[in-house]
Amino acid sequence: MPRFHGIRAVLTDIEGTTSSLSFVKDVLFPYARAALPDFLRERAEDPEVRPWLEQVAAETGEGGLEAQIARLLAWIDEDRKHTALKALQGMVWRRGYAEGRFQAHVYPDAATRLGAWRAAGIPLYVYSSGSVEAQKLFFRHSEAGDLTPLFSGHFDTTIGAKTDPRSYRRIAERIGVPPEGILFLSDLEAELDAARAAGLATVRLAREGSPLPASAHPVVSDFAAIELL
Repeated sequence: MPRFHGIRAVLTDIEGTTSSLSFVKDVLFPYARAALPDFLRERAEDPEVRPWLEQVAAETGEGGLEAQIARLLAWIDEDRKHTALKALQGMVWRRGYAEGRFQAHVYPDAATRLGAWRAAGIPLYVYSSGSVEAQKLFFRHSEAGDLTPLFSGHFDTTIGAKTDPRSYRRIAERIGVPPEGILFLSDLEAELDAARAAGLATVRLAREGSPLPASAHPVVSDFAAIELL
């Protein structure tokens, strides 16, 4: 059981960490892929939507809406971590959650442990490739209920790539906690490597399979195995 002293904040990933990869891949992504074209045709001129389409056009040279839609769908198929795509997906998921089409999966051990840490006075933050809005929607409409009150802040790729140590240093500066006082939780080795290079404590979540994989970081199968002293 990994034990940590002096942790003043917890920073967590979502997919494969607090929540199953299958919910995102088998529910959220297919829904966004199916709903995104009509959503963009309806709201292309909306002030909330237009800047993201302009960003796609600036980067790809594709000025027509149908070409931009095709590009965004291709990025979904490639699992591209593009900020514009993530923002637009978040808007589509907002509609899906509001219509009750799905609830976000959260592992019970994650909900329980996060709640205990928050009750103990440890601030919690999320860092995911999904947009900040998508993160808030996810935890607001979770199977465990509205978990958004647990979190003190959210970060997405607008602060930097998750494999770049500078992103974690920026997060530490934003939340006002030295890197060594932050515990980062993720299922991906490259992200954990970057966080550790920035000075954060790290734990890898291995939700599927046995035995636990070899890693340069402490490895656990659930949040209950992590102890903050």
